[in-house]
Formats: sequence, structure tokens, C-alpha cells
Amino acid sequence: MESTFVRYQATAPNGRGSYPGIFALANGLENSGKLSSEDWASWRCANNHYDAAYVDPSTVDESIYDRAINPLAQSWFKSTATHLLVGLDFYTDLLRRYDVEWQVLYSDDPGILLYEDDVQIVVTPR
Repeated sequence: MESTFVRYQATAPNGRGSYPGIFALANGLENSGKLSSEDWASWRCANNHYDAAYVDPSTVDESIYDRAINPLAQSWFKSTATHLLVGLDFYTDLLRRYDVEWQVLYSDDPGILLYEDDVQIVVTPR
């Protein structure tokens, strides 16, 4: 039986106690300057694709990722968003090559719902 939601995230919490998602992990590599020029170009292309492919919840509700209001907010893909999930292979490969540990979580009830659209939800974990 397939779970309703899927999340790719860090295996260990960051300093704030949250588990950064796959895009935050990849963006962290870019922010740290660790990406090769080839990987940077591929990362930029992949991020541009995802930025165009679905809504950033913070553009609908500016408070959704506000650390004072929702400090542990997490985004989860709906398992039906297969057109978005297939492209995550780029990110998992990138993280693997740069020794960034990540995991995949599956759930039918990942937390208290803060936002929902056709491909994703944002929750506060229970």
C-alpha cells in the first residue's frame, strides 16, 4: 500500500531542530560554494524547473515558513505528483556525490496541515 505523502529530508536536524528538505540541502551546497561549475549549472537548471513547475507556498501565505510562527514547517509531496518526484533523482544524486546524508519518509498523516495544493502539503510535524 502506497502512502499518501513523501518527503526527502536530512537525516539529522539542523541547529534549529528542523530537518531541511531536499531542496534546502541542495541549496545549502550552492550557498557554501561547494558545487563544481558543472554541478552549479545543473542545480540552477533543476531549481528553475521546479520553481516553474509548482507553487511556492510562501507566495500564497508569507507566514508559512516564518520561523517565529511555524518553526518546524515541512513540505511533503503528494505521492500522486509523479511528474515532480521523478526529477528528484538529480537532487539525490547530487547530495550523494557531495556526501550529504538524506532519507525518504512516507506518511498518510505527517502533521498538522498548514497549506495544501494539488501536488504538495506543508505541515507542522506532530
